Amino acid sequence: MEIKGMIFHSRKEFVIENFGEEGWDSVVASLSKEDQELFDETILTAKWYPFEVGERLDKAIVGILGGGDGGIFRKIGVQSAQRSLTKVHKAFLTPGDPQAFMKKSSIIYKFYYDTGYREYQETGPNSGIVTTYEAETFSHPDCLTVIGWYEEALRMCGAKRVAGVEEECRAKGGKVCRYRFSWDI
Repeated sequence: MEIKGMIFHSRKEFVIENFGEEGWDSVVASLSKEDQELFDETILTAKWYPFEVGERLDKAIVGILGGGDGGIFRKIGVQSAQRSLTKVHKAFLTPGDPQAFMKKSSIIYKFYYDTGYREYQETGPNSGIVTTYEAETFSHPDCLTVIGWYEEALRMCGAKRVAGVEEECRAKGGKVCRYRFSWDI
């Protein structure tokens, strides 16, 4: 499975803004020589990269900067949504209609991942379930990033008191990755 370079960019931006260039340098220095060489190059936002590189980067971020707390990835997801949904993917937003935004989950997924698919099921006027199927690779940090991303995207559509909960995770032995979201208008 491959992921878009924009995922690496969002991680790097988050680290530099919150931990400085030294924080990013520490994370990259902890990676293998091969991974370090990749991050020494210009990462292209639209290019596909191996998911495993992202997984190793995530482990380094949580280990070095997050003190072992994976919650840092929820914050990365928030910042990623703020960046991508105000620029390159702004057209996905539906101000005033969070439910319409959530119904685009399957389309949005294809912009970030090259295998598997994502479905959205509306469970009420202000709630729904996002489920990812058949992704070749997966990680708990990636799931936390997804939750943070959707929570912020919903706020950007006008939702209030947004809550995202991971109900099932393949990295924890589940058959799918499933997230339940609810919000007020």
